[in-house]
Amino acid sequence: MWTEISQAISQTTGTEFAIATSNSVSGGCINQGYKISSQDAEYFVKLNDAAKVEMFAAEALGLKQMYATQTITVPKPICWGVAANSSYIVLQWLDLGGGNKQSWAEMGRQLAAMHRVGTSKDFGWERNNTIGSTPQINTWMDNWADFFAEQRIGYQLKLAKRRGGSFPDTNKVVNAVRAKLAQRKPQPSLVHGDLWSGNAAIDKNDAPLIFDPATYYGDRETDLAMTELFGGFPTAFYNGYNEAWQLDEGYRQRKSVYNLYHVLNHFNLFGGGYANQAQRIIQQI
Repeated sequence: MWTEISQAISQTTGTEFAIATSNSVSGGCINQGYKISSQDAEYFVKLNDAAKVEMFAAEALGLKQMYATQTITVPKPICWGVAANSSYIVLQWLDLGGGNKQSWAEMGRQLAAMHRVGTSKDFGWERNNTIGSTPQINTWMDNWADFFAEQRIGYQLKLAKRRGGSFPDTNKVVNAVRAKLAQRKPQPSLVHGDLWSGNAAIDKNDAPLIFDPATYYGDRETDLAMTELFGGFPTAFYNGYNEAWQLDEGYRQRKSVYNLYHVLNHFNLFGGGYANQAQRIIQQI
């Protein structure tokens, strides 16, 4: 497997790469991660079952689009595919640092700059991808309330009920979400899509860094809402973001609607107490 991956790196970069060391590192909740090194280069490799190769292909495309905005640092995708019985993606290796108020404020400003990159195709993306390992549907729609209610909340509720979750009638919840967002007419922004604290960091040069995206074009508030869901980002981040692009009135009320998507997804991935958390948000809606 490693020989095949080394050959793919060599072919893509045009520079011979031979693995001298490989060390296991965190690959997130669903993947195995490795740092591989030669005498001259270092890369981060994520592995999963061979059937997950399209998940990595979509991740690479999302990273490429985010990288192309030249607004915020993301690991550059090198190559991806199947080797032996595993799918893989090879990414640029980036050394992490500790960060400070200034670097987190800059992350907010840079994220706002990325969010200003829009599309003429309204809401969605050019292919389906994944949120964690859950399929994420990205069919283009011209109405944000319809897109989020149907393709985000409705789809997750269908999966949750298959998993045995006891939630209110799907159509009832979808219509309630649609009503909550009916007056929201955002510009389509390029969003990270899965922006919790585990998918953001500061590199050794104090540059902001985001990774592991679930990219699509949507309401920028979805990214901001998720940053508050699991522990939150430093206050400096929110100050920097609002300095660059002030959040719209009503964000606080929409935040829980947007985070219902991620809570339902965590129920579908991990079960447990996420069902109760989702129920509380649904009742609020």
